[in-house]
Amino acid sequence: MAWFLTNIRTVAWTALAVGFLFLVWYALGQKGVSLDNEIDRRLFWGVVFRWLHVLSGIMWIGHLYYFNFTQIPNMPKIPDEQKPAIGKVIAPAALFWFRWGAVATLVTGLLLAHNPGYKDSFLIQALTLGAVESDGAAAFSNPSNIFIGIGMWLAIVMFVNVWFVIWPNQQRALNINGKFPDLDAAARAAAGRTAMLFSRTNTFLSVPMLAAMTGAQTLV
Repeated sequence: MAWFLTNIRTVAWTALAVGFLFLVWYALGQKGVSLDNEIDRRLFWGVVFRWLHVLSGIMWIGHLYYFNFTQIPNMPKIPDEQKPAIGKVIAPAALFWFRWGAVATLVTGLLLAHNPGYKDSFLIQALTLGAVESDGAAAFSNPSNIFIGIGMWLAIVMFVNVWFVIWPNQQRALNINGKFPDLDAAARAAAGRTAMLFSRTNTFLSVPMLAAMTGAQTLV
C-alpha cells in the first residue's frame, strides 16, 4: 500500500472516484433513482454538487484556518534562517489550494443552488434574500432562503477578499513567481499585514457563514 499512499495525486483521484461510485451505488442501486427520469436526474446531480461543494469548502476553509490558527501565530517562533522555507515553499503551495478551493466552493455552490432538483432551484430567491420568490410566494416569506442567502453573500465577500485582496498582497509580500522583485522590505511587510488582516476578516466571517449554510439545511 505504500506505493499508493505516498502519492497524494493517486490518493486524491482514487478517493474522488470511490466517493462518486459510492453515491451512484446508493442513489441508483439502493434508492431507485433513475437517470432516465428528469426529476430523478436533477436530484442525483444535486447530491453530486452538494458533495463537491462540501469537499471544496473543506479545502478552502481548512487552508484559511491553517493560515490563521497555525502558520501566522507561529511564524514569530521560527528562526529567521528557517523562515524562507515557509515563505518560498509552504505558503505558495497552501495559497494555491486556498484560492482555487475558494473558486471550486463558489462554483459548486452556485450550481447546487441553481439545480432544480435541490430545494426547487432557490438561487435567485437566496441571492435576493427572499425579495424575489417563485411559484407565487410572497416576498420574504421563506426564512430558509433568507438565511442561506446571508450565508451565500458572506461566502461571496470572502471569495472577493481571497482573489482581490489576500492573493495579490501575498504575491507582493512573498514575491511569488518573482513578480515583485523590486519591492523593499517595508512594502512587503505592509502587503503581508494587509493580507493577514483580510484573512483574519475571512476567519471571522466564516463562522456566521457556516452557521447560515448548515442551519438553512436543517431548520426547514
